Amino acid sequence: MKIKKVAETKLPTPWGEFIMIGFEELKNGKDHLALILGNIKKNNSVLSRIHSECLTGDALFSLRCDCGFQLKYALKKIKKEGNGILLYHRQEGRNIGLLNKIKAYSLQDKGLDTVEANHKLGFADDERDFSLCADMFKLINVFKIRLLTNNPKKIKILTKYGITVTERLPLITGLNSKNKKYLNIKKKKMGHLFT
Repeated sequence: MKIKKVAETKLPTPWGEFIMIGFEELKNGKDHLALILGNIKKNNSVLSRIHSECLTGDALFSLRCDCGFQLKYALKKIKKEGNGILLYHRQEGRNIGLLNKIKAYSLQDKGLDTVEANHKLGFADDERDFSLCADMFKLINVFKIRLLTNNPKKIKILTKYGITVTERLPLITGLNSKNKKYLNIKKKKMGHLFT
């Protein structure tokens, strides 16, 4: 395990009252969250979303990405289902950090795409560690999920670390004129699925 469970409380939201669980990475103290709605049964395949932190999209309503739209869509879908889990994976900017993300945005303003900007700053296409998410699922006794994602890498890594993904549910929302190129690059260069 790379992570430990630290605290648990109730979190009322517009989508219902969630149980919020805080986790801490063992090596660096970085924190992550799980939001759980409803009764989660151990042997059921649970509707789930791994949402990587995006301050600009989630809190500042940026149109440069689809992150904020995906977060709201996932919470609505979980509410409609009556139960589910959202892991809030705090690895901003595909884990390059907020300030480097701003630098990457600046490079994109000059014509680079999101992958080229990461490379120019010395980062890989995607620096996130999804094995942490597998550990979070295990710590809440969830081993089978139906995953809301467009990213096949998440499925591959979760499977490698002992979480069975019984179904991939597409998460197609938030397309606009400001993020069209970004989403196209995610599809062409990062293998994201939009069907």
